[in-house]
Amino acid sequence: MPNKSNVRLTLNFNDLNLEPREQDEQAQWFITELKEMDEIENVTRVYDANPPEGNKALGGFLVGMLIAEFNAENTKKIFRFLSDRLGGKSIQLELEANGMKLKVSAHSREELELAIKAAQEFIAAK
Repeated sequence: MPNKSNVRLTLNFNDLNLEPREQDEQAQWFITELKEMDEIENVTRVYDANPPEGNKALGGFLVGMLIAEFNAENTKKIFRFLSDRLGGKSIQLELEANGMKLKVSAHSREELELAIKAAQEFIAAK
């Protein structure tokens, strides 16, 4: 079956009050959650193309980051899922759709709701 993903979402768990290990644990937990969703075509860690010299930790991945790909038709369900799971966490979302990118940050449930609304409008604007 061909990959029909046309939205790419990069999530960065960037809470400065958390240690990098804790940020990465949040990303790993969320990858597991997303893999259970039928609407997600693919979800992976983000590779670090330029790891620091001598880096042994985390196998060359960027700490606290993941990429999920999905079809725009599933946007509403995906973002409802994000809202339910990520409210109150400090995160950065970057969307790539329709050949354009949108980057938003959220540090509270209210900011996340605004970020999700902006992301949905961005995806809907074809």
